[in-house]
Amino acid sequence: MKRVAVLMTALLVACTQTTPSVPASPAATSTPVARSSLSHITRIQIDKVESPTFEGKSFGNVGPYEKFVGRAFGEIDPKDAQDSVITDLEFAPRNARGMVEYSTDIFILKPVDLLKGNHRLLHHVNNRGNLGFLGSLNDGGGANTPSKAADAGNGYLMRQGYTIASVGWDVTVQSGDGRLTITVPVAKNTDGSSIVGPALEEFVIDSSTTMTGNLTYPAASLDKSKATLTVRTLTTDAPTTIAASGWEYVDTSTVRLLPAGTPFQNGHLYELAYQAKDPLVAGIGFAALRDVTAFLRRATIDDAGNRNPLAGDVQNVYTHCISQPCRTMHEFLYLGFNQDQKGKIVVDGIMNWIGGASGIFMNYRFAQPGRTHRQHIARRYPEFEFPFGNTVTTDPVTKKTDGWLRSCLATNTCPKIFEINSENEYWAKAGSNLTTDANGNDVAEAPNVRTYLMSSLPHGAGTGPGICQQPRNPLNSNPVLRAMLVNLDDWVTKSTTPPASRYPRRADGTLVAPLPQAEMGFPAIPGVTYNGVIHTGDLFDFGPNFAKGVLTVVPPTLLGTPYKALVPKTDVDGNDIAGIRLADISAPVATYTGWGLRAGPAAQDGCDASGQKIDFKKTKAERLASGDPRLSLEERYGTQQSYVDKVTAAANGLVVDRFFLQEDVAGYIAAAQALQTGLPAK
Repeated sequence: MKRVAVLMTALLVACTQTTPSVPASPAATSTPVARSSLSHITRIQIDKVESPTFEGKSFGNVGPYEKFVGRAFGEIDPKDAQDSVITDLEFAPRNARGMVEYSTDIFILKPVDLLKGNHRLLHHVNNRGNLGFLGSLNDGGGANTPSKAADAGNGYLMRQGYTIASVGWDVTVQSGDGRLTITVPVAKNTDGSSIVGPALEEFVIDSSTTMTGNLTYPAASLDKSKATLTVRTLTTDAPTTIAASGWEYVDTSTVRLLPAGTPFQNGHLYELAYQAKDPLVAGIGFAALRDVTAFLRRATIDDAGNRNPLAGDVQNVYTHCISQPCRTMHEFLYLGFNQDQKGKIVVDGIMNWIGGASGIFMNYRFAQPGRTHRQHIARRYPEFEFPFGNTVTTDPVTKKTDGWLRSCLATNTCPKIFEINSENEYWAKAGSNLTTDANGNDVAEAPNVRTYLMSSLPHGAGTGPGICQQPRNPLNSNPVLRAMLVNLDDWVTKSTTPPASRYPRRADGTLVAPLPQAEMGFPAIPGVTYNGVIHTGDLFDFGPNFAKGVLTVVPPTLLGTPYKALVPKTDVDGNDIAGIRLADISAPVATYTGWGLRAGPAAQDGCDASGQKIDFKKTKAERLASGDPRLSLEERYGTQQSYVDKVTAAANGLVVDRFFLQEDVAGYIAAAQALQTGLPAK
């Protein structure tokens, strides 16, 4: 499993460059390796059918769509060698058949007439129970309960004929607002008593009105001598312990500062290390993703005779995810869950958007899948660990040879994979380790993987400063993701080679250290702070039982920072040189960054998922008066028409390169025409 108990002496190993082992990419049709497993979906329950949905709207030749909402019930065989990797599965209660039971919410959106669909199942691996596929791929809405015609957005997925499914997998998701949840058993000692162990809660305070902190797992005791609450401002600051007289348990699930009514300090990080009880068997979420998808793909009926709504239709399965669930897919693949009960491949193609180089804090005792490392937050949770990428390599720090493809290579169940990231992953999550070794040297890609940087994009688009120092970066990836889904489908079904990878590399000088600033390339813009702060490549000791998924040193001990973290080099405007450059970057009106800095007390730390948009001056005179080194709009374009022409050329170039669909070009041109640049028309 993706855990290594590391001794301090590992840091003394000379980090010499290693020659990566590049695995062959087995075809999806390779002979599967048989499994002996009883794990499967036993019953599917459809509670609501909306047919047609989207107010009866019809989509091209495919026609109207319908929506199914319900619940799937599954069993896991604790004797199965593959499922035994699930932490604490042996401590889960079993039914009369010796199986471990779970249930999960399901969401299905399909053509009313499946014969008119494209026979592809797009499994949207949801983010914290929230659906995002319509917003991402359709420019649509409807949150978790899409029903209105407007929710379908541009109708892209429906016009293509996709069936979309999503299931609950994250045990920490609470029901409500249509979120998809999963119910798994609580692990117990063999005598039925509660399992008790250390757990960590971090409270990130970005408000002056936060009064309480909620615990993921109930406290085993309200004795404050068995817990420690600390506070710090920057993630690199030494934590200050808050005296027991300065805080209290409100109940087993809540803490607060004293005297009552005292708010947590804005801009600070609080950590509570405490003794928790009753851990959930969170790793069952991987099995739910596998078994529901396999059922929808290949089953006709369930054990009770209920018909699979997609029976006989699904020919290929792809996954789509945004951020957190892409890190889940990294470990889904790594732990061997892309092989179903009969040894067949589950997912043919994976499209990860902003998954970075990390795994997820899920297959552990007292897991918290909702946590995410960033430069400022959640750094003391197990997420950033070797292996950091798909290719099987040898880590000079731990001496371990591993990669996310390791398991699927052994079972001939490797999918085609697109790893697509924003610039933010490099700054906030040490994302360069996806394609480099510990020393920062480029690692060769596996043949079944393509890697792309969305140049100068943030993790999450925004406007206005929010909690950041500068206005946030509003650019989004939707047009490129639509084109990439076409490329993935063609790669899987037609063996059409996808566009070559585009990401920063050490070899060509586009992947560099953030400091010094001049070598990184970012310009000295008046009023904009650049300090080069990034998520560092840390190594932690979580205790001797970490390899079993049990954390005993909480918070962990920092052993060092042996993994080099690098960032994309910029041009003179501060926009990334490498990657897929939107027309906004090729014909810019501003500097767009994937990184930003926080406002307030933690101003030296990163602003989490946000980037920056720093406008160019309109005229040369304004630029010179302000001391801005970046050319003004007047100097760049001269006229509005010249600007529109350059945007048009850039957008059409992306179509030629297969990173854009022709249908998205017109919108870019219209936006360029409407932009108030202050330039003369012609």
